[in-house]
Amino acid sequence: MNKPESAATWHLDPPYGVRAVLIAIVVLIALLYTGKRVEMDRMAALSADGVLATVGIKDQSQVTSGLSALADNMFPLQVSYRTQVSRIEGFDPQKLPLFAYVETVDVVEQSLNPHTLQMEEEVYTQTYLVEPLGYVWRVAVKMVETFEIAIWATLLAMVGSAPLAYWSARNYTPHRVFYVTARALVSLFRAMPELISALFLVLAYGFGPIAGVLALAIHSMGFLGKFYAEDIETADVKPQEALTAIGAGKLRVLAYAVLPQVMPKFTGYTLYILDRNVRMATVVGLVGAGGIGQELKGRYDMYQYAHVGTILVVIFITVFLLDQVAARLRQRLS
Repeated sequence: MNKPESAATWHLDPPYGVRAVLIAIVVLIALLYTGKRVEMDRMAALSADGVLATVGIKDQSQVTSGLSALADNMFPLQVSYRTQVSRIEGFDPQKLPLFAYVETVDVVEQSLNPHTLQMEEEVYTQTYLVEPLGYVWRVAVKMVETFEIAIWATLLAMVGSAPLAYWSARNYTPHRVFYVTARALVSLFRAMPELISALFLVLAYGFGPIAGVLALAIHSMGFLGKFYAEDIETADVKPQEALTAIGAGKLRVLAYAVLPQVMPKFTGYTLYILDRNVRMATVVGLVGAGGIGQELKGRYDMYQYAHVGTILVVIFITVFLLDQVAARLRQRLS
């Protein structure tokens, strides 16, 4: 009589071992140490106070007080634009801009009477040209300039990254010296923050959009050069081998066997960089590199938060629309 076979014994390895636990402990200690240095504990405490104040458990909080004061000053958004008529050269009340009108207001100021040494009120009138949508139009014009900066920065980055990508691809670089040099340049461009580059370029080219275009282009060149090169290296080799077998050179192989494969990815990378450059063009404008950033900084420095709110809304609308257009382009190319 045959004996029944013994049941198979299953052994499941644990998902982690002693080494993984030790690494996790070291990482946790490092996070706690660095968190203390960057005040993560204070952030958590202030955020908790803000939540408690919001639900009514605490009377007030530094966070909620600051945000409430900002919201009170930011809304309603600034839409109209008022300019003193005395500051408009050659003002003609018969030739006003579309929808604009002239407004006269009484202004009361206190001044010291030199004879009685008493403060006295003085009333005088001021005339303003009021454009109901004037500030929205002004911000829109600045946003168009910002978009133009981003477009030109992206175009320059595409042109500059093409040779860098070719030399950075191991399977196409002419020589290892070209490969190392191109990789070093790509890393250097990525390591240079746009804001720092813009500061130096403003010194070289002066205030205006030139510094913004170049700062964004240099940084974007590093990203596109890296992304393009990696896709060239990982492209399917079979079409390349077929063209090489019939005597095609490297440039022809790249043009007819590699680019058709990687072009959808290249388009996606480029659209992402364009979207990023639109947002970063706002930031570099803070240091005088053109665009809507200069307007934003000026209004913020003058505590005109209603104007700041209008600028932020216009930036959001622009980025949202650009994202929708980019999504449709990627969908058509995929």
